[in-house]
Amino acid sequence: MITSAPTVVLVHGAFADASSFARVIPELLADGVEVLAPAVPNRSLLGDAAYIASIVRRIPGPVVLVGHSYGGALITVAGAEDNVRALVYLAGYALEEGESLGELQGRFPDSELASALVFSPYPVEGSDEPGTDVTVETGRFPAVFAADVDPGLARTLAVSQRPLAGAAFAEAAPVAAWKTKASWGLVSSADRTINPDVQRFGYQRAGMTTVEVDSSHLVMLAHPEQVADLIREAVRSTGA
Repeated sequence: MITSAPTVVLVHGAFADASSFARVIPELLADGVEVLAPAVPNRSLLGDAAYIASIVRRIPGPVVLVGHSYGGALITVAGAEDNVRALVYLAGYALEEGESLGELQGRFPDSELASALVFSPYPVEGSDEPGTDVTVETGRFPAVFAADVDPGLARTLAVSQRPLAGAAFAEAAPVAAWKTKASWGLVSSADRTINPDVQRFGYQRAGMTTVEVDSSHLVMLAHPEQVADLIREAVRSTGA
């Protein structure tokens, strides 16, 4: 069945999983919006974007792609799919075509995250060389990543991180979907994970409609109503 109402696909970022949208999803479902929040492999920018694109292609109708943090880089690429009507960035990376996460981040001073990262080897099938998993020190995770989230939840998130493979930082985006798709951006102005100026720069370069929220990096858990309102605006833009 083909529907004209958009499906909202929520793409989580590094060091988190789809449960980071747990307070936003009920808001959207209460509106009668179709929602999908897939688990991102977090293995490589190109591979992860291809995975999200494959999910988007299976949806029989228009899609609003929402990306948090590293998920912003993924929707920049996967958003080129024909049925994507709008993009929403939440404290995210809006890459330019040919640009990597490392290059965009390198334009600005490091956030507190840089000194809190932990690098761990993991086995790569078919290779004698290990890959590198990147996580956040569990003791520093609440302050760096989730300063205004319930402290008990922040501690739980700290010990249940979904690592990001280090290779993802160096891969360049082959396309920038915001050049052809309506886009919105939310800046977490109290973010200690991604420098807010990285967010502002990417959004302004893309000419996005932008809002700022005084929030930690996990804005979806700290301020779900404001996040849901921005997504609703993008949904309305599709004419649904």
